[in-house]
Amino acid sequence: MTVSRRAAVLVLVGIACRAVPCAAQAVAAVTPPALSPQEMETFLLHAPIVATKKSASAGTTGARRVTLSDGRTTHDAQIQDVDIQKPFFDVAPRYAEINFKDTYRYNIAAYRLSRLLGLEEVPMSVPRTVDGKPAAVTWWIDDVIMDEGTRQQKKVASPSPSRTASYTLILRVFDELIQNRDRNAGNLLWTSDWKMWMIDHTRAFRSAHTLIKPQALQRCERTLLDRMRVLTAASVTEGVGGMLMKDEIEALMARRDALVKLFDARIAQRGEKAVLYTLSR
Repeated sequence: MTVSRRAAVLVLVGIACRAVPCAAQAVAAVTPPALSPQEMETFLLHAPIVATKKSASAGTTGARRVTLSDGRTTHDAQIQDVDIQKPFFDVAPRYAEINFKDTYRYNIAAYRLSRLLGLEEVPMSVPRTVDGKPAAVTWWIDDVIMDEGTRQQKKVASPSPSRTASYTLILRVFDELIQNRDRNAGNLLWTSDWKMWMIDHTRAFRSAHTLIKPQALQRCERTLLDRMRVLTAASVTEGVGGMLMKDEIEALMARRDALVKLFDARIAQRGEKAVLYTLSR
């Protein structure tokens, strides 16, 4: 992912941005609403687009930032309508991939799956036809102070390093489950309350049944593991609502099996207390 693509999804606001300069700064013209999840979904699905934000580049997926308003609530959203499939894709020197897919569907699937798993760290994304094309319309995250790349570059420590580390462990497990091949420091965001947000999943949900980096999975958030245990192909199919194909769900369930087996082995070897933890949100 290019720097310009990362910049298209950053919202950098307020005092925190002045304290921690970022590569691409944009102040969101929003009226922060207090919406229930159902109200937020209705807003994203139906609120008229009243403005499109100007940016230097839309990035590799053509994502664009817009302002929605229904007369009561005004808020920004990201629109992605990319839907590409290629028999072979080479991103030298990073990787080459057979049966490459880059699709808006996966943003919506990642959000819906995160809710099945009890996660709050993926922004709401809904399917909507925009300018005659099916797209993912995703809630724009407010109060972002930096992305992970900036945090690492400037060596910024959070007020609670253990909590930040706990979020990172969740990220690793989630990315293995959805087999996200495009996670980078630009699509991991931190808000001023030091909450982690995982964005941009258009290159996830690959077909492999095996884990990419099992050695990096040493600990797991307790509720996340519990929710993974009870996932079924039927519950995922119903939960993602047509955003994943049958073979994509089969691959996801195979990776789920591998993750549960791995953490059960870790627990048997090291004890539950050493492997499982509970994130304080």
